[in-house]
Amino acid sequence: MIFNIIKSYAKININLNIIGKNKSLHKIESVIAFVNLHDKILIRKIKSKKHIISFVGKFSKNIGKNNTVYKLLRLLEKKKLLSRDKFEIKVIKNIPNRAGLGGGSMNVASLLKYFTEKKIIKVKKKEIINISYLIGSDVPLGLNYTNSILTSKNKIKRFYNYKKIYALIVKPNFGCSTKRIYSEVKKFHAPALNKAQKKIFNLQYLKKMHNSLEPIVFKKYPKLKKTKIYIENFLNPIFVRMTGSGSALVAYFQSNAKCESAKKRFIKKYKNYWCIASKTI
Repeated sequence: MIFNIIKSYAKININLNIIGKNKSLHKIESVIAFVNLHDKILIRKIKSKKHIISFVGKFSKNIGKNNTVYKLLRLLEKKKLLSRDKFEIKVIKNIPNRAGLGGGSMNVASLLKYFTEKKIIKVKKKEIINISYLIGSDVPLGLNYTNSILTSKNKIKRFYNYKKIYALIVKPNFGCSTKRIYSEVKKFHAPALNKAQKKIFNLQYLKKMHNSLEPIVFKKYPKLKKTKIYIENFLNPIFVRMTGSGSALVAYFQSNAKCESAKKRFIKKYKNYWCIASKTI
């Protein structure tokens, strides 16, 4: 049986505002977009007693057996939604790990959409969302690849028919531990996105926002702060901001030409960084 191919797109937090904390997780609000950078997931049904999961590609190293794909299949079996079917799943990793781009979470979201669209699992939309939250707080965002706003009330608002944003994504040769970065959060900000409107996706509007985790990451990794300053001063973006808990930085542009030009200049300066010019989907 041939493989079906699924595209699993990278998520970027254009801003990230930490507004509080409950018993286990920090409460955030965020403006979110998806870019054309994506992992490829190859999947097919097999005659076997167990699933076969593998990761290949540039960013496949150090992905352990207890990965997000494994967790999803185990959870679906526990809920008796995949009691008989077994799958071979091969993930071609093009999205860097520990970068703030949601690679593992979006793999899960993409597989959940595939299973429901192909009617491999038959559950209501509400249950799919509940399942996704059990794997990771980012997973529900990837159930719909469109510009979104996560409000302080943990509601996701979707927005359609917007202008494309061009983004230069750069990552140093180190990653950030989400758990460790969040553990150092000491202060919170007031909610600002509960009255979300489409105008928020205007780059000049977004420029005024921030990522609450940047000061923590930059204190730990001064090199990353210097990189941001270089991009701001020499590559002429609308603005530059870290995505998620890092370590990737995203520079935002209004045209593909400016984004590609910035990429060429950045590569000459930072030869040890991973870098890609992308755009929102």
